[in-house]
Amino acid sequence: MRFVPRFTDGQEFPHALGKVVCVGRNYADHARELDNPVPSEPLLFIKPATSVVPLEQPVDAPFSQGEVHYETELALLIGEELSHVTGEEAERGIVGIGLALDLTLRDVQSRLKEKGHPWEIAKAFDGACPLSSFLPLTQVPNWSGLVFTLEVNGEMRQHGEGADMLFQVATLVAEMSRHFTLQPGDVVLTGTPAGVGSLERGATLHFTLTGGLEVTTHVVE
Repeated sequence: MRFVPRFTDGQEFPHALGKVVCVGRNYADHARELDNPVPSEPLLFIKPATSVVPLEQPVDAPFSQGEVHYETELALLIGEELSHVTGEEAERGIVGIGLALDLTLRDVQSRLKEKGHPWEIAKAFDGACPLSSFLPLTQVPNWSGLVFTLEVNGEMRQHGEGADMLFQVATLVAEMSRHFTLQPGDVVLTGTPAGVGSLERGATLHFTLTGGLEVTTHVVE
């Protein structure tokens, strides 16, 4: 069943879900924990709409393919067409903020990287992007003041702050728009902070985001 973007007040977004544009290593501490260099420009990739499932539903991960890692990220819902825009225009084009899991088949990704091959199948598989409902935006928020968290079985695993992004929201979305036209219904993921790890079968996941968004779900056994 195709994912339909919704706001936390229950209202459906009037456009179909499009692509999900992601950035890698947008938090220096996360780059270092995976022993990766800190990038000097955004590292962009795309997940298709078919990868998106509701975050509120149980997370059904493909454990048969090796370790599945969780990466909690701030998600932005795009409300108008953005192409080669300024940072200010990019901010005005965002109509909702939520949370997403960028699920990664880490063993698969590592093997593909070693061979110098593309690694979409490790990031863009069906169900690879559990996505929450969106807090509606009536004005541009204080991006630096946003805080989001993930607890696994009651233990804090990830704590992200907008202020710690290497490429802030306006800069990031504007840069994305220079490579991919962003359309209403597209979603932008803004990178994950340190604390990523292996998803545990049966684990309870609890997410929070500044503004009152909270989601509790679990991983399928």
